Amino acid sequence: MADQKRDYYEVLGVDKSADDATLKKAYRELAKKYHPDANPGDKEAEAKFKEASEAYAVLSDADKRRQYDQFGHAAFDGGAGGGGFDYSSMDFSDIFGSFGDIFGSIFGGGGGFGGGSYGGGYNNGPMKGSNIRVRQDLTFEEAVFGCSKEIELNVKETCSTCKGSGAKAGTTPETCSTCGGKGQVVRTRTGFLNSMMRSVEMCPDCQGSGKIIREKCSDCRGTGFISMKKKYAVDIPAGIDNGQAVNMPGLGDPGKNGGPRGDVRVEVRVKPHASFQRDGFDIYSNVPISFAIAALGGDIFIDTVDGRVVYTVPAGTQTDKRVRLKGKGVPSWRQKGVRGDHYVTLIVETPSKLSREAREALMAFDRATGDSLNAVNNATNPDDKNKKKKKFR
Repeated sequence: MADQKRDYYEVLGVDKSADDATLKKAYRELAKKYHPDANPGDKEAEAKFKEASEAYAVLSDADKRRQYDQFGHAAFDGGAGGGGFDYSSMDFSDIFGSFGDIFGSIFGGGGGFGGGSYGGGYNNGPMKGSNIRVRQDLTFEEAVFGCSKEIELNVKETCSTCKGSGAKAGTTPETCSTCGGKGQVVRTRTGFLNSMMRSVEMCPDCQGSGKIIREKCSDCRGTGFISMKKKYAVDIPAGIDNGQAVNMPGLGDPGKNGGPRGDVRVEVRVKPHASFQRDGFDIYSNVPISFAIAALGGDIFIDTVDGRVVYTVPAGTQTDKRVRLKGKGVPSWRQKGVRGDHYVTLIVETPSKLSREAREALMAFDRATGDSLNAVNNATNPDDKNKKKKKFR
């Protein structure tokens, strides 16, 4: 079984209210302490460095921090079954851009993430955009039978003013002179034992885009995208359960460097039902029955998600007897046409108030079926003779 991830705030040793400066300071200290180049061959230090880097990558990004605060690690697990933290979709510019400062005191020059003993480098290829997550409330019946819902999202669309270039009208982005338009630079430094180490880093001037915008578009402020509200219809499949999600591909945030858009994940939250409980594809409920029905048998109504049905209770039914209504449960989203069952627990109700006629009739019934009301008074156990009976209430 895989180890459970630690809370990101715990990893960095900060409170949940920590601001950006506090986060960066905490991460700098951990990075200096656990960087693999400072701890050659120490797998534990390398693991802690990766853990701290992952925590900082999420918490330093306002949008991803909001998702993490709302959903925890599940915000980045790729859905049921998990897929782990996806570094390829993260923007590490804040981390990489600050590594020179972080490791300058260790190596006496610009550091880098990648190369040497750590490896990996900086990838400025096409990257898929971030996913957008939204919650949708459903009634119990909507989750059972499926439905269509309309959701409204804030999505990023290409700026119509600059056509996505981010540059002011009449100007164009210039090729970055530092990286030659590649978006990355190669740095060489001296590591331990005077070994030469090369690392590939994101260009600090263009932030990996390969372009420099001298005059930014006033509408999108140089981002190339405008945030706007859009409405989408989402089909909720029959049988979906609380916490599961519907994926809408290609409707998330725009990709980077020509990458595809992310997805929209609609996570459902099913409201509790007054009478029904669900376990997988089966439904459970309790139904009260009268003493007469339990003793003599008879027909009763049972409410199901399909409506009210008639069930014949056999004579002599005891309380807590469970009956099965086959095929009256939740439809399976794995197998079309297959449904779970509805299990009903019959509860024999004892009347709390009786009329005089009903009381007399019940006493007559008791006398005819064993006289249980007088069982104690009629006891003939020899040990009970000459002993005063003590009553408990």
